[in-house]
Amino acid sequence: MWDSYKKGFKAYLQLEKSLSGNSVDAYIHDVDKLAQYFEAKGEAPVIADVKLSQLQEFLIWVNELGMADRSQARIISGLKAFFRFLVIEQVINIDPAELLEMPRLTRKIPEVLTETEIKTLLDIIDRSTPEGERNRAMLETIYGSGLRVSELVTLKLSDYFPNDGFIKVVGKGDKQRLVPMGAMAIKHINIYLKDIRVHIPIKKGAEDIIFLNRRGAGLTRVMVFTIIKKLVAQAGIKKKISPHSFRHSFATHLVERGVDLRAVQEMLGHESITTTEIYTHISREYLRKSILKHHPRHTH
Repeated sequence: MWDSYKKGFKAYLQLEKSLSGNSVDAYIHDVDKLAQYFEAKGEAPVIADVKLSQLQEFLIWVNELGMADRSQARIISGLKAFFRFLVIEQVINIDPAELLEMPRLTRKIPEVLTETEIKTLLDIIDRSTPEGERNRAMLETIYGSGLRVSELVTLKLSDYFPNDGFIKVVGKGDKQRLVPMGAMAIKHINIYLKDIRVHIPIKKGAEDIIFLNRRGAGLTRVMVFTIIKKLVAQAGIKKKISPHSFRHSFATHLVERGVDLRAVQEMLGHESITTTEIYTHISREYLRKSILKHHPRHTH
C-alpha cells in the first residue's frame, strides 16, 4: 500500500532532510503502521482521501495498543513529515496531518545517584585486576562527560585529546561533538592505556577502540550494564540504576551547581533544550529541600 509514495518519501528524508538511516527507517515504519491500520479495518483509501478524523482514529488505536507516549509522539512526527512531503510533491492539496495533536508527553525523571553514591561506586571497584582498572576508567569517563553507553563503547583513541582535555564523541545520528573531560577521567584512562591495554592482544577492527574486553574486542552495552549492576549491588544502593543513570546524574549535578542549561545541552548532545529541561525538575526539588533546610524562616 502506497509503495511508490513511500519510496519518494524515503529519498526526500535522505536527501532533503539528511536524516540518519535509523531515523529514515523509523519514519517509514510510521507510514507502514498507518497502512496496516487501514488494512486491519478492511479499508484502502486513496492517499488524497485520507482525512484528519481517520488519522485521529488511528492515534486512538495506537494508544490502545499500549504504546508509550514517546513512541506515539514519534509516530505523529513521522506522519506529519509524510503528508508534508505529499503536499510538497503536489500529490495532495490539503495536509490532513497539519492539525494532528501530539499526546501530552509525561517526562519521567530518571533515577539519579547522589555525588556521594557515585564516589562510593567508584571507590568500591577493585583496581588490583585489569578489568577493575578498566572499569574505573570507564565509569569516570561516562560520569565525567555525561556520555551515552553507546558513545562510551565506541570511543576512539584517535578522538582522545588528553592534553587539550577533550574527547570527540559520535552521538545519535552520527553527530559529532567535543566533550570536555574531567581530570579524574583523563588520569584513569591514561593509567588503563599505559598499564592494561598495552598487554591485550587486540582483535582486527578494534585497534582504535579505547575500552576493550580481555579478548581484545570492544565491549557491548550489555557488558557495561552488567558491570554497573554488580557494582550497585556491591555498594548496597537500592535505586534502579542503569548505565544512563550516570549520564542523568552528571547532568543533574551540573544543573544543581548552576551550570547554564544550554551548556549542559551542548555537552549531552541534545537536539532540543526541552530534553535537557527534565534536569531542572530534579534541580528544583533539590533547591527546595536545601532552601527549606537552611532558610531562617523554615527551620525550627
